[in-house]
Formats: sequence, C-alpha cells, structure tokens
Amino acid sequence: MENKKKLIAGIVGGIVGLALIGAVAYLYINLDNQRKENKAMQELAELDKKEMENEYQQFANQYSEMRMQISNDSIIAQLTAEQEKTEKLLKELKETKTNDAREIARLKKELATVRAILRNYVIEIDSLNRLNHNLTEENSRIKGQYNEATRQIEGLNTERASLSEKVAIAAQLDATGISMQLKNKRGKSTNNTSKCKSVQVNFSIAKNVTAANGTKTFYVRITTPSGTVLSGGGSFAYQNRQLEATMKKTIEYDGQEKSLTLYWNVSQSLMEGTYQVSIFADGNMIGSRSFSFK
Repeated sequence: MENKKKLIAGIVGGIVGLALIGAVAYLYINLDNQRKENKAMQELAELDKKEMENEYQQFANQYSEMRMQISNDSIIAQLTAEQEKTEKLLKELKETKTNDAREIARLKKELATVRAILRNYVIEIDSLNRLNHNLTEENSRIKGQYNEATRQIEGLNTERASLSEKVAIAAQLDATGISMQLKNKRGKSTNNTSKCKSVQVNFSIAKNVTAANGTKTFYVRITTPSGTVLSGGGSFAYQNRQLEATMKKTIEYDGQEKSLTLYWNVSQSLMEGTYQVSIFADGNMIGSRSFSFK
C-alpha cells in the first residue's frame, strides 16, 4: 500500500513538472516573438526616419539648383530662405531620436509643407521658363537672330529636363486630416477599447495637379501598442520589403482632393494605449498619425 502511494505521488510530481516546463517554454516563445516584433517596428521607424532625412536633403539640394537656373533676384531670395529653413529642419530631424514619436510626427508634417512649397516653386519656375522660351522665340523671329535663339532653346530644354525630374518628386501624394475612431456595436464613437466592434479611419488625399491620374490603391497600416499590426488588408511593397496592411482601398484619382473612409471589423478585444496609423500609396508613406485610447 505504501509503495502504491509513492508511485502515485511520483506520477503526480512528473505531471506537475512537465506542466511547469511547458509553461516556461510558452513564456519564452511568447517573449521571443515580442522581441522580434519590437525589433521589426524599430527597423521600420529607422527606415522611415532615414527616408525623411533623404527627402529633406534632396529638397535642400533642389532649392540650390533652382537658384542657379534663374536670374530673378526676388525669387532667388525666396528660394534661399526656403533652403535655409529646409536645412534647419533636416538638422533637427538628425538630432531627433527614432523613438520620439511626437517630434518625428511634427517633422513629417513639416516635410509635407516643404514638399508643397517646393512643388509650387517648381511649377512657377517652369511656367516662367516656358514664358521666357516663347518670348525668346518671338524675339528671334523679329530680329532674325536665328543662331542665338537656337542656343537659348537648347539651354531651356536642358533646364526643362532637370525640372521634369523635380516635378516627379513633387508629384508624390499627401494624406491629410488622418483620423481613427472606435465604433461600438451601435456604430457610435467610443474611446473604450473593450466596447469597440469596428475601427473607422478617415483621411484626405490633397490636391496635386502634378501627380499622375488613374487607378491608385491606398493602404492603411495600424500598429497596436504592443507593436503588432492589425491584419486583413493583404500586403504591399515598401522600401524593398513586403509590409502587412490593415485595410486598403482603390480609387480613380484625378488630381483633385479626395476623402476616403475605411472600416476594419474587430475580431478580438483591442488593448489600451497608443495606435499608429500610417497611409501608403505608390510605394511611399504619404501620411502617419498616432491615436491613444483607454
């Protein structure tokens, strides 16, 4: 009888031991997955910051190039001021840590403003060059200075080709007015994540006459406070890698401002904290904003 009790005690002890080993293994795997997800988010944030730095530098260089292509003192002074402002913002960005979401968001908004201002200057200077080209042709016909007119036309063609490259950069779309709302089962807005049954994301695509018209797909990527991505929108290419999307929507874009609304059905409870909403199109991140919920 005593041996039987010892045998039963040994079996129970073995089962408890195996359960403890299983629990420890589960915790280790879970923590390892979390570390990998956090590392992936950090890498994405670093890529985004590097892309912003490259754009700021590129815009500053373009201002310098445009100053060399015109002779209007007033416009040159304006371009100089904008170049100095762009270089100052670039310096601030380089000094900002990757995990400083508030400052990164501010500088991303400033980048959109710099891009819009640059786009206007590109269009204005291109228009001035075309006008100058037409006046030169007319003057050459009147004065019969065919050879001189030909040299000026060749020079303007070179400038136009350079400006065409800048227009391509200025054609990048911008997502503005980004909002994220939690909806309860009655479709009413709520800040309580435990009552959320669906997520609504709204944003507008700013007017851009330099962007190519046609069918465009916009991807919304929502990152949770834990660093995971709410899935359901397939995947898309960004920075030579495939990223997971939460939602996507395809529209016909005609260069005018467009407002978009997308919905995501909640299949499990959402956690409290800060969510990052990022908008992508044409292989670029065109907007991003953070939202906090209880």
